Amino acid sequence: MKILFLTALLFINFSFAQQITCSPQNKEAFEIKIKEIKSLKKDDIGASMAAIGKTFLGTPYVAKTLEIGTTETLVVDLEGLDCTTFVENVLAFSLLKKSDSTTFNNFTKKLETIRYKNGSLNGYPSRLHYFTEWIANNQFKGLVTDITAKIGGTPIQKEINFMSTHRTLYPFLKDDDANLEKIKASEDYLNTQEFCILEKDNIAANEHLIQTGDIIALTTSIKGLDITHTGIATREQDGRIHLLHASTSGAVKISEKPLVDYLKGIKSNTGIMVVRVN
Repeated sequence: MKILFLTALLFINFSFAQQITCSPQNKEAFEIKIKEIKSLKKDDIGASMAAIGKTFLGTPYVAKTLEIGTTETLVVDLEGLDCTTFVENVLAFSLLKKSDSTTFNNFTKKLETIRYKNGSLNGYPSRLHYFTEWIANNQFKGLVTDITAKIGGTPIQKEINFMSTHRTLYPFLKDDDANLEKIKASEDYLNTQEFCILEKDNIAANEHLIQTGDIIALTTSIKGLDITHTGIATREQDGRIHLLHASTSGAVKISEKPLVDYLKGIKSNTGIMVVRVN
């Protein structure tokens, strides 16, 4: 079982973030990861996303790794990943490789930029909790482009309120009315916005337009929720797009089946969003 090293956390203060939470073990894991990444060939950002993502293969899936302590901090955890933190860490490392700047300081700056609204940690509600908002905000920052509409997606509107209607599931939300009101404000904003989805039945016909390294977000029919899972597209030896992801079944892996067939096994799935890293 993975232990979160609550008694041995390393706290570091930087001007760009209120506080960073990183155990000595994770600081060491960062240094090892940087050496792995430096050994990879210089490539386009999509290929780098997939190659760096594959260096995490076998890393355990761990839920709620960001819910540490009593206040929101920038958590660096490379030893246990959920689907979103997997994508965030891979993107941060890919941007580091692109810029040839591989210090821990620069990594945490990239991670904060990716994870928080407008790139700035300002309490729990500033985290980009809903992945449609994550996509839109990171597109605004110039880091990614939502290409779903360009590859056959259609716009939809859906009422988003899962967090506020299930507050007891979220440690920083269940007893904090101030956080709850700010989350509701984010939901109210999302409910004024459309987002495009490539519907499940249309993915096969447009699979050739998905590239290795694209971020894939799985849309859902679950009430109040936009996205249930994320990962990275990788075109494997069979010529098909598969999903490289932190799987709830245990670890970071590549789906055995192509993405189209993998999604058939998820009853609540309605389609995908496809996001390209700039």
